[in-house]
Parts: sequence; structure tokens; C-alpha cells
Amino acid sequence: MSRADTVRFRHNQAILAAAIVAFIGALPLATARWWLLWVLLVPLAVGVWTWRAGTDADPRELRLRALAGQRRVPWTRVVELGGDPRGRAVARLDDGQVLALPAVRATDLPRLVAATGQDLPGYGTGPARPDEGQ
Repeated sequence: MSRADTVRFRHNQAILAAAIVAFIGALPLATARWWLLWVLLVPLAVGVWTWRAGTDADPRELRLRALAGQRRVPWTRVVELGGDPRGRAVARLDDGQVLALPAVRATDLPRLVAATGQDLPGYGTGPARPDEGQ
């Protein structure tokens, strides 16, 4: 399996740029007193989260990445993919658990399913059936 087979979903990089600006903006405050150095941790954590968090999908599994960890979910455990009322993508597992997919919007679901190597009905990626188009 190559890295080319993996589809990556990440948060908007504008969040990373905002974290860098916030870090630079917090420098004068943080250096005024030694006990204010913790202020730098907030934009630093946001920047690392933006760079790291997201969802990776390949033909074998989903990998949900967060700031400090990750969870691997084989596609065989995924029963249903869909969107929530806020437009985020969610996956329902075979045990009934619902997982929010970080950085994946409901409109990204066709691209997510394409990572499995399977067709998504209604999106024209597979061969047309004889009864379609009549």
C-alpha cells in the first residue's frame, strides 16, 4: 500500500496562520513576566492541532487523528456514513457507536468513499446499469 492510496482530510490552513499570528502577538505579554509564559501554549496547541488533526482514509481503514492520539477503524466496522445537521461527516459503526470524522464535511463523502476503492451509488463512478436512463 502506498501513500498515494491514502486520502487525507485536514482542517483549513487559515487556522494555522491565525495560530502563528496569535503566538507572535502573545510574545510581548508572555515575556513581560516569567509566569505568563503559559499564554504561549494556547496558540501553540491550536497550531499543532491544525497541523495534525484530521481523517486519513485508505482501502483498509479510517484513521481519525487528534492533537495527542489517533484511532484506527477498519472499513469492515463501518455500517453507515452520513452527515449531521451541522454538515459534518459521521460514521456509524457495527456496535452502534457514532464517530465524528475530523475535518471531513458531508459534501466530502464521495471522495471519502472513493478512497475505499468502491463505487458510491448515484455518483456515476461505476458502470451504468442497463435499467438506468430509461
